[in-house]
Amino acid sequence: MHIEPRHTVEQLQRHARDESRASVALRIRLIVWALQGRTAGEIATLTDLSLRQVQAWVCRYNREGLAGLANRPGRGRKPPLTAAEQVRLKARLDAGPRPEDQVCTLRGKDVQRILAEEFGQLRRLAAVYHLLHKLGYSCLAPRPQHRQADPAAQEEFKKSFPNESRRFVSNIPIERSRSSFRMKRGLVSRAH
Repeated sequence: MHIEPRHTVEQLQRHARDESRASVALRIRLIVWALQGRTAGEIATLTDLSLRQVQAWVCRYNREGLAGLANRPGRGRKPPLTAAEQVRLKARLDAGPRPEDQVCTLRGKDVQRILAEEFGQLRRLAAVYHLLHKLGYSCLAPRPQHRQADPAAQEEFKKSFPNESRRFVSNIPIERSRSSFRMKRGLVSRAH
């Protein structure tokens, strides 16, 4: 296995000691072992990496030096919406439901439909809730006021309800229940 002589073994060992990221420190030690004459198979056994991974890290070190051993950004799944689309979705949700939505408040299913129709994004309901959470929305919200609600009638109901409920509660006989939920040892069968 060929290694470009970019650093001495002592310099690499010092870099490995000073490195705060364990994965990068392991890669530096891998290069040290290669400089000391160990084979790729021996290094793979020492590090629990595959033979191809060891060869790939040595190749990256030969091309880029220590910088080639660092983690590269850009891994992972791309977000479903771009930053501009996220801003547009937030503005749409903050404006509230439109008349064509035919609802008084937007639920997860409604946001799922909006994503499909206006953004071309088909998402499961769980993914919609995850996206809403990432955007700072919460599913816990007070129930909206119906547009035909009568505040005066609601206040009258609140004042009279405690009196009505006492009258109903006083008519219910209170008896001790004879049934219980205790189980006897011999009655329980065990599943094998």
